Amino acid sequence: MSTVDTALHGAVTRLPAWTPPAAVGAVGLAACAVLAVVDPNQPGAYPTCPFKLVTGLECPGCGTLRCVHALLRGDVVAAAGFNVLTVTALPFLLVAWLLWLGRSLGRTDRRFEPSARWMLGVGIGVSLFWVLRNIPVEPLLWLHS
Repeated sequence: MSTVDTALHGAVTRLPAWTPPAAVGAVGLAACAVLAVVDPNQPGAYPTCPFKLVTGLECPGCGTLRCVHALLRGDVVAAAGFNVLTVTALPFLLVAWLLWLGRSLGRTDRRFEPSARWMLGVGIGVSLFWVLRNIPVEPLLWLHS
């Protein structure tokens, strides 16, 4: 190792363990602040979903900006109309983030550890939602954003 490498290595300090979950939380709050102010229902406010732009089909995330905007305004019914998967997933994501933050602060509570089987189920559920929301038949039209 050269002298420069040694000097640089010695100068690097380790960030506290809570930094990654705090950064994700800060970015999430900033995104919510932007969504509260800039209405995604206005044409041109945000770019079109790249997947929808190329294929004409909706991805599992299509409608999420409008969904979160509606949730921030307190309109859960409209939010579910934009993306029911997001409305369903947000409480779980919030709990997962809180558990991550708690663990980074030294909490050792291990009541919920997602297994590979559980994660596979989530993947299958999201994939099923993706397929079903793109089938244009009457009983499934409510899944479109």
